[in-house]
Amino acid sequence: MKERKQHHKINQKTAQQIVDTVKDVCGQDINYIDLSGTVFASTDASRVGTFHEIGRQVAMTCETVEVEDDNTFYGTHAGVNIPIIHNGEFIAVIGISGKPDSVRKYAYLAQKITVLLLREHELDYENNTKKNQMNYMIRALIDEEQAHTKRITELLQEYEVEAGDCYQLIMIRLNSRYNPNNLAMIENTIYHAFQALFSKLYTFNYPNEYLAIVKSKIVQQHKDILEKLAKNFENILKIAISAPHKIDEQFLAYSEVNLAVKGKNTNTIRWYEKLGLEILCANVPLDIAQLYKRKYLLQLKEEEIELLRVYYEENMSLAKTSERLFLHKNTIQYQLDRIHKITGYNPRKFQDAVAIYAALLCE
Repeated sequence: MKERKQHHKINQKTAQQIVDTVKDVCGQDINYIDLSGTVFASTDASRVGTFHEIGRQVAMTCETVEVEDDNTFYGTHAGVNIPIIHNGEFIAVIGISGKPDSVRKYAYLAQKITVLLLREHELDYENNTKKNQMNYMIRALIDEEQAHTKRITELLQEYEVEAGDCYQLIMIRLNSRYNPNNLAMIENTIYHAFQALFSKLYTFNYPNEYLAIVKSKIVQQHKDILEKLAKNFENILKIAISAPHKIDEQFLAYSEVNLAVKGKNTNTIRWYEKLGLEILCANVPLDIAQLYKRKYLLQLKEEEIELLRVYYEENMSLAKTSERLFLHKNTIQYQLDRIHKITGYNPRKFQDAVAIYAALLCE
């Protein structure tokens, strides 16, 4: 197993403050564990300096481990043990004692507090490291007012970014309602994907976005990397890719990915250049969108709405719709006629079809 280097960004005093704070909320004992499996901060003073077998395992694999019973492993009680990974670097393991179903949320609270502290520290030392310079540069590039400063020009030269090339901005947005056990693993996978796209310019954008600026020709050559990421983490993340722009026009690209990532769409990965009505519908105020949707879809059953969605995704092809839904073409024609009769709008007629399609996009 390849040994990884631990970066001590959280000192013992800060770690102790975090575990004490979280214990005040949940009443459970919490440990901070380093790469060697040693507890270096704990709400139980007797645990500091002791070996934590599961903590060592989590540190080496960067995967969450939950233990249902005490004494299953050496130096370990029942509880949840999660890794803290920040900007692709291992920081520590947080272990919280108790039944996993009861304490899991508190482990993630401690994790989030730690990451927020780390990001705050990074802002304080913005120009001290290459990584922080990169974070600063990307944030400046997506902010039109800061994109043309002398400092940014110097950093672009340092990172060998060519002004004449076209670049695409990739945004990966995590579902804020999803709280995966292996959040650190997902973050690592995202950074590995950026590296596989030969990007030197990538960062985290609080609270749930990962951004990378990649040469357009590389994006086109390696679409499969993004498609695989989208497939592996469907319902957990959305990926949006801007149109190609010069490096000093990334503020335009940022506007594009923000438009592309909004709204209901069956595709996890969204290319701004391929979107049409989706852009408009995703940015209609919610109350207006709901009224519009009710006008066209209120009287329909869920299976009829799904039929329409597939029918339009397949460019109104009866044959392809039939193949996807495992229905006979005559059945589909019958259902389309029924929808026309119920709603008064004909799914086959151009103007009505556009209106119905827009209502589907407003969901």
